[in-house]
Amino acid sequence: MVFSSFRDNFLGSTASWYKTTIIAFLIINPIVWFAGLHFLAGWLLIGEFIFTLAMALKCYPLQPGGLLALQAVILGMATPETVYHEVEANLQVILLLVFMVAGIHFMRDLLLYTFTKILIRVTNKQLLSLLFCFSAAFLSAFLDALTVTAVLISVGVGFYGVYHRVASGKKFDDDHDHSGDDGVHEYSRADLDQFRSFLRSLIMHGAVGTALGGVCTLVGEPQNLLIAEKAGWDFMEFFWRMAPVTMPVLAAGLVTCVLLELTGWFGYGAKLPPEVRSVLSEFDAEQEQKRTGRSNAALVVQALIGIVLILSLALHVAEVGLIGLMVIVLLTAFNGVIEEHQIGHAFEEALPFTALLVVFFAVVAVIHEQHLFQPVTDFVLGIPLDSQPIMMFVANGVLSMISDNVFVATVYINEMVTALNTGAITREHFDVMAIAINTGTNLPSVATPNGQAAFLFLLTSALAPIIRLSYMKMVAMALPYTIVLSLVGGAAILYHF
Repeated sequence: MVFSSFRDNFLGSTASWYKTTIIAFLIINPIVWFAGLHFLAGWLLIGEFIFTLAMALKCYPLQPGGLLALQAVILGMATPETVYHEVEANLQVILLLVFMVAGIHFMRDLLLYTFTKILIRVTNKQLLSLLFCFSAAFLSAFLDALTVTAVLISVGVGFYGVYHRVASGKKFDDDHDHSGDDGVHEYSRADLDQFRSFLRSLIMHGAVGTALGGVCTLVGEPQNLLIAEKAGWDFMEFFWRMAPVTMPVLAAGLVTCVLLELTGWFGYGAKLPPEVRSVLSEFDAEQEQKRTGRSNAALVVQALIGIVLILSLALHVAEVGLIGLMVIVLLTAFNGVIEEHQIGHAFEEALPFTALLVVFFAVVAVIHEQHLFQPVTDFVLGIPLDSQPIMMFVANGVLSMISDNVFVATVYINEMVTALNTGAITREHFDVMAIAINTGTNLPSVATPNGQAAFLFLLTSALAPIIRLSYMKMVAMALPYTIVLSLVGGAAILYHF
């Protein structure tokens, strides 16, 4: 009886087979580790952690992934000091999540207003998808992928909530929980399913857009800034050095976006149901009628602070997370949000993922201490110099798919700095290898949610379950982009370098 109660409490309402699988992982790991197979134990841990990410809709990965990470530290796969070092090295990413995502929450009225207008007026799905993809790419080049993903999530949840409320027989202003479909009218269920498919395709186009733009500039992704710092490149030099690879890739990505919508392959092509468009139009009209001087002032404030946000990030006046805190202070101060619970609600989306990301850094610490990527490093640096750029691109791409692109980039740019300092490579070759590392970690990594923090953030967000965006669904929808971006990026590396 007592054992049964403990088992029921373990991972809560998760399926029994999932609980059994996690317990099996926790039993197998010490056996392999104490058998002296440390390298194998490290790769087993990576595979198990990826499994928890893949099953994110069955159970939030923080609990099972956290148990695996705790066990790894207890067994000695990584020390607490190494884990802390990884967290410290990625503090800017953590601050970004904590403050910037919360800051975007206070801009949701402006975002919903803007994107509702676009959604209603742009009736061509191919053009709409292209707008989402290009806008995400453009914003990611000057902001960062996580911030833009937070915008996409906010917009997606806003759209979905409006229709789900009406489909459940409620008015726009009624309180409503859109996490379940129990209250949805039977005649609205088909439209709701198609609307989910429609949103999934738009959000995935936007998510890939963050990778297309994020690779172009030194502020687009965290590892870009690190690579630029090691190479001594400023904003414009970074852009121009990457352009021979990133510009063809951007063009190919946008063409792929349109082709996927035209063909309807890989889960794309769903149109906005007429009933949903009608509901969103009614919502927009009602909001316009209810708009007061105070609500208009709030939109103006949000727009002005949005401009300040873009300029601050583009000019890199401070770390991204600190800029996010500035946004929170300004938006709440000038829009009358002064209650603690109002501010606290904004952090609900980001903090669970922030905790998960720290667990992820613990797994990264295991990769570092057990030298799991060392064979790949030795192989790449052991081949002829003229073949190293493309092999570095491929190696970084593959490892980023299964690990974390920030970590992979950090490992390999440091290896290149060491090789440069010891005279193993010239400065010109170092620059080429830095380009291969940056593009290799940013482009093929769209293959899996764990490859890019922005994709992982989307997978574990409140939006993913309501639009039925699972791990494998993300992998399947990202596959055509993965193939195109990898092939075009690799071809550009071969041609130019």
